[in-house]
Amino acid sequence: MTTYLLPMEQGHKVSDLTDPASGEISAEDEATLPCVLVFNASDPSGAGGLACDAVAIASVGAHMLPVVTGAYARDTSEIFDHFPFDEEAVAEQARTILEDVEVQLIKVGFVGSPENLSTVAETATDYPEVPVVAYMPNLSWWEDTQIEAYLDAFRELVLPQTTVLVGNHSTLWRWLLPDWAGERPPSARDIARAAGEMGVPYTLVTGMVLPDQYFDNVLASPQSVLASEKYERLDAVFAGAGDTLSAALAALLASGTDLAAAATEALSYMDRCLDAGFRPGMGHVLPDRLFWAQSEEDEENDDLLSPIDLALPPPDTRH
Repeated sequence: MTTYLLPMEQGHKVSDLTDPASGEISAEDEATLPCVLVFNASDPSGAGGLACDAVAIASVGAHMLPVVTGAYARDTSEIFDHFPFDEEAVAEQARTILEDVEVQLIKVGFVGSPENLSTVAETATDYPEVPVVAYMPNLSWWEDTQIEAYLDAFRELVLPQTTVLVGNHSTLWRWLLPDWAGERPPSARDIARAAGEMGVPYTLVTGMVLPDQYFDNVLASPQSVLASEKYERLDAVFAGAGDTLSAALAALLASGTDLAAAATEALSYMDRCLDAGFRPGMGHVLPDRLFWAQSEEDEENDDLLSPIDLALPPPDTRH
């Protein structure tokens, strides 16, 4: 499938994500990329975390301002542990850059502790005009007591500040609707209504299982479905898909794209990253977030390519 990202409306303040205002862009704005403040952990595998955010956000055309909240101990197969930063270190990182740079959007990944979630919430409260995209990953690798404390703090502190919540269907279902007793799985609108009770206006639910090896991905509000994209299930186990999607969505919104279009473009970007995925280690396949950097013609003529113009040694990767 071929898709093209919408052109950026640089310098645009995203106040109403469903109806961005149009207007003249000054010369000063044209020289500035939209900036996304990101709270996330360092991931040495590059599957998710800040490494993923940096590449995906840059690919879409925005600039990331990274706030390191901790570090994973992980490989491409699994997460073994996480070491959170002290909340004062996280707060100081955010404070110093926000005093210097105007941000168009805040993106929240895994921040490692309830204390750091409190710091994120305080930052978002100080900038109420800045939208927040919050991604909830699968935390099944963690201890049950830590998961419970983290989810409780996220629900109480971060969700009331969140503009768009992003997560896998099963993850959001277990978290937001733990007592679901329906005969069928909850729909995206059911999950959006549960998130809406905590103040979240929009929820992007991914990985909803459909017949014939398809997944549905639905952007919904408590009142309606805004966008839906169906993709065929790929025959591989991936790591980092959710981080990729939420980062691309954050960058598109920061660039001025309206919410429904941004969700559609971000989902298409993620699908193409997965379709071009690669396996750098002995574990899962990782999304190729720079799939666009090499054309089909280049792939057919790799032996003819030369890095001489860049004064670099021959590349070992597909890029």
